[in-house]
Amino acid sequence: MTKDPVCGMKLDEKKSLKTKYKDRVYYFCSSNCESTFKENPEKFINKT
Repeated sequence: MTKDPVCGMKLDEKKSLKTKYKDRVYYFCSSNCESTFKENPEKFINKT
């Protein structure tokens, strides 16, 4: 299990959307959360 850095939802890595940023993979519950992250990743990377 992992956590969506935007909304905080717990996720199964195998079933989630993912994006790589600064050599780390981040997982998302929806394309909306993924898009929000991509707009300003630095806002979210310290929350996880």
